[in-house]
Amino acid sequence: MASGTQKKGPHGGKGGKSAVSAARASVVTKKGPPWGLISGITAIVLLAGGVFTYAYVQVSASEKFIAGEDNKDPSEAIDGVVKVAYASGQHVQSTQRVAYDQSPPFGGPHDGVWADCTGIVYPAPVRSENMVHTLEHGSVWIAYNPDKVQGEALDKLKARVEGKAYMVMSPYPGLDRPISLQSWGHQLKLDSADDERIDQFIKSLRTNNYQNPEPGGRCDSNQTGFDPANPPPFVAEKPGADAVGMDGKAPGASTDPSAPASAPASTPAAPTTSAAQPSQ
Repeated sequence: MASGTQKKGPHGGKGGKSAVSAARASVVTKKGPPWGLISGITAIVLLAGGVFTYAYVQVSASEKFIAGEDNKDPSEAIDGVVKVAYASGQHVQSTQRVAYDQSPPFGGPHDGVWADCTGIVYPAPVRSENMVHTLEHGSVWIAYNPDKVQGEALDKLKARVEGKAYMVMSPYPGLDRPISLQSWGHQLKLDSADDERIDQFIKSLRTNNYQNPEPGGRCDSNQTGFDPANPPPFVAEKPGADAVGMDGKAPGASTDPSAPASAPASTPAAPTTSAAQPSQ
């Protein structure tokens, strides 16, 4: 045997290494698709699509309650809203009462001085004639029955009002439902502080330029004579015969056409209730 010739094993020498490399390459090329990676990517894509769809639906639903030229009264989409047409600018004196046609009232003659509506929660009931004036300026008044709304439910209502411009809240003794929301010419009575229609009502009508007679009017009480720390008290008794009517006139007012009118007359329309179904 020649001295330069050596016997190589089946995997020895150069030829052996080539065979091993070829085998490994064969194994690599025969590997199946990375299904785990594909599944992970698919799951991420589907999740992102679901999140986007949910966000889009939520935004679209929210925009339904934003007032605009093509949607002047978004509250029409809220089930249970009562609407009444009232004339504005009818003022009474601080010593006068109004024989309101609704309880709580949400339009009609009112005191010449408005209650402070700069996100205040009044701990005690406030005179209705002052509260109604706030509605004329574009505020939303949340009234509640203090015997039926307490604790956590009361805190949820307060959170919607405190520190928010054109929002005001007060107890209303004898209220026939636990909660009642008022905007000028609009009212919504509810049983639960968790009802989604509370936020829908506020979004639809607070400072609504198309529904409030004086949107953007003052809500602060600076030098107006109204003291938010000691507001005029609510009177539970029904107004007497000397109360101002919903036409803005007091009993015995002159019927002489040449006499100056104390306030413009109005004939409120019959209340109408939205027939829309509750939003989901």
